[in-house]
Amino acid sequence: MTKDYKQITRDISAYSAELRKLAPEAMQGFHALAKGASADGALDKKTKELIALAIGVTQRCDGCIGFHAKALKELGATREEVGEVMAMSVYMGGGPALMYAADALRAFDQFSAV
Repeated sequence: MTKDYKQITRDISAYSAELRKLAPEAMQGFHALAKGASADGALDKKTKELIALAIGVTQRCDGCIGFHAKALKELGATREEVGEVMAMSVYMGGGPALMYAADALRAFDQFSAV
């Protein structure tokens, strides 16, 4: 089964919009947390997105993989950088992480395709 990460992120975005209507304060809080955590600081945004992608892999979160792979493409990450981070994910997460690391590389490639 091949996952379409562009479609996964579109689907989640649509329902996230619904959640914003149903629970606006909670969703605003999550947005504020995400904005604060991902802002440039001692680590730049790209480094933080690489970390987020690794966590998404080890937690087996398709949506996380899609959104962070897309962000990494937009931030100018290279396939080689993603590959090295996936190696660390597999090292820390074992066999299940390997399965999702392959998918994360697929997601990055899907967002990189023109």
